[in-house]
Amino acid sequence: MFKILKGFYKDKSTSTVPLLEILSMAAETLWSNKLRTGLTMLGVIIGISSVIAITSVGQGVQKGVEQQIQALGTDVIQILAGAARSGNIRQGIGSSSTLTWEDAKAIATQAPSAEIVSAYLQRTAQVVYGGQNTSTTIYGTDLNYPEARNTHPQQGRYFTQEELNNATQVAVLGPTVQNTLFGQGVNPIGEKIRIQGEAYEVIGVMEAKGSQGPMDRDDQIFIPLTSMSGRLVGNNALAGISVNGILVKSSNQEQLEAAQFQATNLLRLRHNIYPPQADDFRLTNQADIVSTFTNVVGLFTVMVVAIAGISLVVGGIGIANIMLVSVVERTREIGIRKAVGATNSAILNQFLAEAIVISIVGGCIGMGSGILIAFSAANIFKFPFVVSLVSIIVGFGLSLSVGLVAGVIPARNAAKLDPIAALRSD
Repeated sequence: MFKILKGFYKDKSTSTVPLLEILSMAAETLWSNKLRTGLTMLGVIIGISSVIAITSVGQGVQKGVEQQIQALGTDVIQILAGAARSGNIRQGIGSSSTLTWEDAKAIATQAPSAEIVSAYLQRTAQVVYGGQNTSTTIYGTDLNYPEARNTHPQQGRYFTQEELNNATQVAVLGPTVQNTLFGQGVNPIGEKIRIQGEAYEVIGVMEAKGSQGPMDRDDQIFIPLTSMSGRLVGNNALAGISVNGILVKSSNQEQLEAAQFQATNLLRLRHNIYPPQADDFRLTNQADIVSTFTNVVGLFTVMVVAIAGISLVVGGIGIANIMLVSVVERTREIGIRKAVGATNSAILNQFLAEAIVISIVGGCIGMGSGILIAFSAANIFKFPFVVSLVSIIVGFGLSLSVGLVAGVIPARNAAKLDPIAALRSD
């Protein structure tokens, strides 16, 4: 040992020891204490993997929801009927009959920025075919609904103007309803289903849209608005056909605010609403939903990453503790190194290199683990797999910083040891 150190430090007391030699000796020392090194790395590995995985999952979920909302169109305004009240209890939005099909027609003809307008009724009902039955959402719509919602039949067709005028009992199924009632891949076109006891002929199957949060957007059935109103719901408005909501699609996203302004003022005039009276309807648009969700997910991700950062602090404390113990254990070795010509800076660099190697190797393992966890989560929960370059750079920077900060004090303690006192230690 003495000869090796003497040869290593010979003629280097006044020169800088090459970086590769420092790193080589640090790696050799750490490898000779595998268990201790592994336990020291554990805190860094957990911290970095948590940061990478949480950031990736947050970005993946955010992108997935954005894609789903954008698939419905970010240039769409949704107008919902007001909330009914029973005593002092306020029911959900859309429970009151404050919007009518005539309102939708007025917006279509009198709001210049509204390119497509569609009214709809929505109810949950039991649907039966043969021995199969399911509870699903029934939408009574007009002909503009597929364009307004950017969803079209993948089999068969949507209903026609004549079928809408005559309240014909025809239905277009969502893929989930098709699979539940008829089985996977079975063509239901021409078959008869029963909705609340009324027979409807299946004329089409809509394209798959997937889930939006807890809601399965394929678990739906579409029928003519007139049939829905007359047979399943009843015309419960004072004048015309009551609807739960109206979709207003502008020519582009730049026209969205104008369309919203025009639709709001038109409905206030039609409903005789004047300040300071509150509106009996509510407007939302997809762009606002995307923006709000992005902000919420972003804040949640930052919060969780900050919590995960605590693991890095714990990991840094672990490195500092182990390095301090290492200094005590290797006091005699430090004395020998100084005796053969090692300078304070050489000793400082040696112990600092060991701390940095531990943190960098732990950080690399943590980054790999975090990416693997994020990839697995994306495949299991079906959202886009996203790993940003920023998170990789931040992860590497954090691991390097932890090594530097945690290694400085132990390395300085080692460098300041008196060689004579160190050689006399047991």
